[in-house]
Amino acid sequence: MGSQIQRKPRILCLHGFRTSAEILKKVVLRWPAPVLDKLDLVFLDGPYPAQGKSDVEGIFDPPYYEWFQTNQDFSEYTNFAECLAYIEDYMIKNGPFDGLLGFSQGAMLSAALPGMQRDGVALSKVPQIKFLIIISGVKFGGVKFANHKLTATAFSSPLECPSLHFIGDTDFLKPESTVLLESFVDPMIINHPKGHTVPKLDEKGMELMLGFIERIQKICQQLRNRAT
Repeated sequence: MGSQIQRKPRILCLHGFRTSAEILKKVVLRWPAPVLDKLDLVFLDGPYPAQGKSDVEGIFDPPYYEWFQTNQDFSEYTNFAECLAYIEDYMIKNGPFDGLLGFSQGAMLSAALPGMQRDGVALSKVPQIKFLIIISGVKFGGVKFANHKLTATAFSSPLECPSLHFIGDTDFLKPESTVLLESFVDPMIINHPKGHTVPKLDEKGMELMLGFIERIQKICQQLRNRAT
């Protein structure tokens, strides 16, 4: 029983468009040890090699990956259902996972998955997603990005899934990230002065993050106790 209480929340981490698991890992691991020591983080590469130039070329080494593809005005998506199947297959083989962390395209996916799971159109073979950490998130059906048919009702009612949102003051996706907050019942927010990036955590950010971790640890433990 004691080991159960101490079990860290296990989190599947989804990287941004045309980056990689290794790149996301490098930037997330800059967070303070008091935060990282409380989490079991697993980083997954997207299923598709980058089909164009990466914005991080010259900053981080390749290879680069993407989760799915979209047309120029973000109204149509390619390989989206295949991407969902790929994530679910990984979760089945390497889980169970308690929550998701996503950056940019990975955050777009992560934010929609609890609603899609609730609707039975994604992740039907794995345990319920218990929480989200969203960094530079956007919303399917929001300001700029159209819905895919599988995300059509993902945000039809506010999600009770606990969520922590990182929003950058100079992030070009800040309006999208702000709209996304409306889709969650009780979102926790860490504002930072940077742009479209995974920020380091200052003292206030670390306090907020530790508070969120404490909250999700209690939720995960309660659900595990119910299961036994």
